Amino acid sequence: MTAPKLALTEGDLSTTAADAVVVGTLQGADGLELAPGAEAVAAAFDGALLDVLGTLRASGKADELVKVPTFGKIAAPLVLAVGLGKTAGEEQVRRASGVAARALGGKKRAINTLAALHVGAAAEGTLLGAYSFTEYKSDKGEGPVAKVDLHAAGSKENRAALKAAVAIAESVAIARDFINTPPNDLYPASFAARAEKLATAAGLDVEILDEKALKKQGFGGILGVGVGSTRQPRLVRISYKGAKAVKKVALVGKGITFDTGGISIKPAAGMDEMTSDMSGAAAIVATMVLAAKLKYPLEIIASIPMAENMPSGDAYRPGDVLTMYGGKTVEVLNTDAEGRLILSDAIVRACEDGPDYLIETATLTGAQVVALGKRTSGVMGSDEFRDRVAAIGTAVGESAWAMPLPEELRADLDSRLADLANVTGHRWGGMLAAGLFLREFVAEGVQWAHIDIAGPAFHTGGPYGYTSKGGTGVPVRTIAAVLADIAANG
Repeated sequence: MTAPKLALTEGDLSTTAADAVVVGTLQGADGLELAPGAEAVAAAFDGALLDVLGTLRASGKADELVKVPTFGKIAAPLVLAVGLGKTAGEEQVRRASGVAARALGGKKRAINTLAALHVGAAAEGTLLGAYSFTEYKSDKGEGPVAKVDLHAAGSKENRAALKAAVAIAESVAIARDFINTPPNDLYPASFAARAEKLATAAGLDVEILDEKALKKQGFGGILGVGVGSTRQPRLVRISYKGAKAVKKVALVGKGITFDTGGISIKPAAGMDEMTSDMSGAAAIVATMVLAAKLKYPLEIIASIPMAENMPSGDAYRPGDVLTMYGGKTVEVLNTDAEGRLILSDAIVRACEDGPDYLIETATLTGAQVVALGKRTSGVMGSDEFRDRVAAIGTAVGESAWAMPLPEELRADLDSRLADLANVTGHRWGGMLAAGLFLREFVAEGVQWAHIDIAGPAFHTGGPYGYTSKGGTGVPVRTIAAVLADIAANG
């Protein structure tokens, strides 16, 4: 996609040529208020801007958008007043900037005064809100606003915040593009090739294991899931090593490029959404590109399994026993619980690198959506690191909630034939049971976090804030913030 160009500016808002000026509104204790940064615009209206907004029934609630013609009071012909809600925190600025960016489609230039509150959040929200995926449309539409000036001081801190925000938003867009690409064009081999191209361009080392290499090395989980498709599985390994690396981090992401459920086939209704079942892998590829851009003082190695789960005469069956990478055996009771099988292989391989931390993300269970809804990820793993990841994710605007791994559920994964079964015999605590299954493959001493993004990874409703319909790019921003935190604090 074409993204707006962003720049810091401290020019006079009343005389700067632009198609629109974006200001923020708040739900104050005594009614509607203008957010900081809008003072010059308010002055140009001789203090009447709030009255005009009130006449237009503006309330300042989050995601509200009210357009006000300026009648020549400032150089720009239009003021966009976007609601922040009751506070003007970073996430509120990010969301409001996203709302404004969508409304500015086709414009040549706009000025965003929300940058006076948070430069990075305004930049991220603008770029993410302007995102659209039009590769398969004959009519590409009017496109995003060409340029947005962020009205804030050009200080060293603001320049650094802008640079980081642009890099992060670009990586989220990479993940969104992958997720939104249909499965006839994005399958294991093509996904691996696209990932390799991006990673190589970023200066990263890449290794791709095809079906022959996977068989030779004993990746029974990835092969078992992928054998039913004519488009064979892959394992992509991407490596980054920053200067003076303080810690080693392993990243793993589920890359099921399409999930029919296999022999345990899914209902037809909604199956098209399973094009997003590789969202975890998309997030990890994008995060590796981001790591190279931001030069984290870390060593980061990604292990990304990719497969297509299809029913066929060659497909794996309920009742099969798979020998996973590393030697553990798994009885398959449900072929639609395939993500944990490919992830387990990748987790064992990732732990062979001796990481201090392991972060894994997947659209893993429908139970996550039942428990936490469509916008909040479930985080499981080592208690301290789990809580750290959940708190950081929520802080950057990707809502996350720490979940337990109840020991009493572990016995329900016992198998009469193998070391363990891939599902329990009941529906209770499905998200947690999946986490317990994955824990069996994490090496002792590794701090790990599993982020279940089954709901948050793919948005099926209308756009809101900076989130468009389709792939969201969750949890790229969470993982990026966790990596930055590890780099700073160990």
